[in-house]
Amino acid sequence: MHFDTKKLTRCALIAAIYVALTMLSNALNLAYGPIQLRFSEAMTVLPFLMPEASWGLFIGCVLSNILSPYGPLDMIVGSAATLLAALLTARCRNKWTAALPPVLCNAILIGALIAWEEAGVGSGFPPAFFYNALTVGLGEAVACYVLGIPLLGVMQKHLKLN
Repeated sequence: MHFDTKKLTRCALIAAIYVALTMLSNALNLAYGPIQLRFSEAMTVLPFLMPEASWGLFIGCVLSNILSPYGPLDMIVGSAATLLAALLTARCRNKWTAALPPVLCNAILIGALIAWEEAGVGSGFPPAFFYNALTVGLGEAVACYVLGIPLLGVMQKHLKLN
């Protein structure tokens, strides 16, 4: 993918907005943990329209996860989940499926991260994983479908005007 000045600027803005919205979620105690609703995750549908947004989301997530109670592991796993979801979203054919990769990637990877932090790799891991995957996935579904899909609609209209 070729990055011109316009795409680089767009990535930087997306990263900055992602961090700001995550900090807003954090102020409401919703950014980290098994019950989370990061407002910034609504933006994970943007690669459907702008594939370069994947990198802005990744950088924003890395910066946001500096404050994570799960430490460097969340900076790596959480940011990888966001990048993977964004790259998959860029390949989607319609806006309804565009919201699915972030929900699934975060439910699985962040659910596993939190379960590992809570229970380790012993017999407590499976129930902790299922609980955390469910709660993280539900929060992600709200962010992506309730907030992200309308965002896509606005962005599609805006991009058509330009």
